[in-house]
This record gives sequence, structure tokens and C-alpha cells, in this order.
Amino acid sequence: MNAYDSAVVPHASRAAATGAPHIEEPVAYDGILLAGFGGPEGQEDVIPFLRNVTRGRGIPDERLEEVAHHYRHFGGVSPINAQNRALKQALEAELAARGIDLPVYWGNRNWSPYLEEAVADAAANGDTTLLAFATSAYSSFSSCRQYREDFARVLDGTEFDGVVTIDKIRPFFDHPGFVHAFVDGVREAVGGFLADGMAAGDIEVLFSTHSIPTADAQRSGPRDVDWGEGGAYAAQHEAVAAWTMAEVARQLPAAADVPWELVYQSRSGPPSQPWLEPDVCDVIETLGERGRGAVVVVPVGFMSDHMEVLWDLDTEAKEAAEQAGLRFVRTPTPGVSRPFVAGIVDLVQERLEGRPAQQRAHVTDLGPWYDVCRPGCCENVRAGFKPAAAGLAP
Repeated sequence: MNAYDSAVVPHASRAAATGAPHIEEPVAYDGILLAGFGGPEGQEDVIPFLRNVTRGRGIPDERLEEVAHHYRHFGGVSPINAQNRALKQALEAELAARGIDLPVYWGNRNWSPYLEEAVADAAANGDTTLLAFATSAYSSFSSCRQYREDFARVLDGTEFDGVVTIDKIRPFFDHPGFVHAFVDGVREAVGGFLADGMAAGDIEVLFSTHSIPTADAQRSGPRDVDWGEGGAYAAQHEAVAAWTMAEVARQLPAAADVPWELVYQSRSGPPSQPWLEPDVCDVIETLGERGRGAVVVVPVGFMSDHMEVLWDLDTEAKEAAEQAGLRFVRTPTPGVSRPFVAGIVDLVQERLEGRPAQQRAHVTDLGPWYDVCRPGCCENVRAGFKPAAAGLAP
């Protein structure tokens, strides 16, 4: 029996093991775990990578090739690993500038460097109380719980079980550092169209995020709250989009009457399985009929310009706009912008300090979100609940 068998929150620091929604006491973390999705770095990596992503679902290589051509179009290289290398370097610089002596270990779920390697490196250096930053801002199985399950998988029954603890930074969908890029991007894009003589009603702003199965969406977030058909996942995106448009209108009053909508992209399930809609390209095809002459696509669900942004938005959505006779602008993701990197370190500091929830930065009424995920949060409909760190069981 190890020291964590009776913990309310498996593999947690002593403070987080209580299961409190917000940890309001200082924790002496000794390392940051940057947890990424991963991506191929050459043509020979593409199919093995996609096998990793879809493991356990029995998808044949022929069907994987339908997605592989997105990566092959870019030489088989996903930009996501280079982006995480840049983010790691930027985080290290910001931590050092603030006098925070914490190393950053980077590990991926689906490609090298893997989470197992990152945890092993941290433990070898004596850094065993880790605070994880997962590179996804919202609540759902694939964007939050799956990372937590991977943390547990790396620790359960291994030499690190009972030695390494992993807490997780709260979902940061409404942190000012994350939303900053979307406000700036919408203001500049809409302002440019208005300066060219377009009326507010001629412009449509589409906030785009990754679609997920409707059944998974309905199970996102705490189960004791009625979030509506799209669960907490859709509610969080709607809240961020609404706040962004209100802030743009505050900074640029002429934009107050610009219409907007939340849309989805990158669907990958079978046609018989309901996923969140409407699709970004389907909506773009209708905008001419609504009298629009321009579309601003905001990748509100994404942290950086990875494959779903470069292919699904910069390629497919842009082509749909051209075919519909619309002017098209895709606004920036946060990437490694100074406000975003500083915001991540702010999130680290609130856990180092045990900052009270009422003092934590957030821009919507939904925040600040939970440090410790609540029971039954973000169930995987296909596989049920697996052990997961950084949250109350199940």
C-alpha cells in the first residue's frame, strides 16, 4: 500500500488531495510539467502518430490516411512540437525574470517526447512535486480529463507511484492572458473592414473551436450543473466569445453591431454519431445569403497555430470564403505572445501562493474554474471513467 491509496484525489500534492475546488494554501512545487498533444515530425511519423491518437478504437490505416494527407501537405511535420519548444523556452524566460526557480519539463500524449520521459527526467533530478500545464484551455474529455488520465497512467503501478505527485493548473479559457489575442485580433480585423467602408452588418465574426461528440460535450464539466446541450465545453466557449465581442465593442464602438456566432470544426467521427454543430465551412457558405461581405474567423478554441488551424481554417475555411465571394481574415492564436506567457506564469503563481479564488484573474462569470476537477467531470462515453490525477474520483 502506498501513501496515496486513500487519497481523495489520486497522485496529488497534500493540499490538492483534500479535494477542495480551489487550493488556497501555498504548495512548494519543484517543477512544471508542460503537457502537449504531440505531432509527427516527418512523413514516416504520420501513420504511427495517428495510430497513437486513435489507439484502442480499431481504426484501420486506410482511414487514417484520410487525415494523414493534412500532415503530408506540410511535409509530414506538425507545427505543434516546434510551438511547444518555443513555449517552453518562453516560459523558462518568464519564470526566470520573476525569480521563480522552477524547471519546465515537456512531455506529449501522442509523440516524442512522451509524458513518461518528462516525468522520469523530473524524478531523476529530484523534482517530484509537479504542477502540470496542459495545452488546452477548456473542459471536455479530450481537452482536460484525457490529460489527467495520462498523468495517472504514467504514475499508476510504476516506480513513480507514491513518489511523484501531479497537480494541474485550472482550465484557463477565461484568463486575461489567453483571451487577449482574440480581442486584439477581432478588433484589428473588424476595424480594418470598417475602415474600408463596410458596415457592421456586412461583417460576420465566427468563433471556431474543435467539435466533439455531443454525448461527450453533454458530460463536460461538473455533473451537478445543467450546462445545456453542449455542456460546460460549449458554455465556456460561448462565454469567452460573448466577452470578447463586448470588449471589442468597448474599445471600438463602431463594432457593437457586428454579428457573431460560435461554430465548430475538425469533426472526425462517423456520420451516424452526433457532433457539435454548426460546421465553420457550412456557416461560411450561408453568409452571402445573409448579406455579409466579409468573415472574421477566430480560433477561440486553440492555443497555437497547429494543424487544425493551418488546414481546417487557413486552407478549408479560407477556400469556402473565396467560393462564397467573401473577404476573409483569420485572427491570431495566443502562441507565445507576451500576455499569454505571462498569464501562464500568473496561473503558476496562484498555485505557488495558494491565492484565494476571489483574487484570481478571469473575465467571465464562469471563472475562475476549478483547480481540482469535480466528481464525474468530463466522462469518456466510449470508455467510461479511468483513473485520473488532479481530480476527485471517478
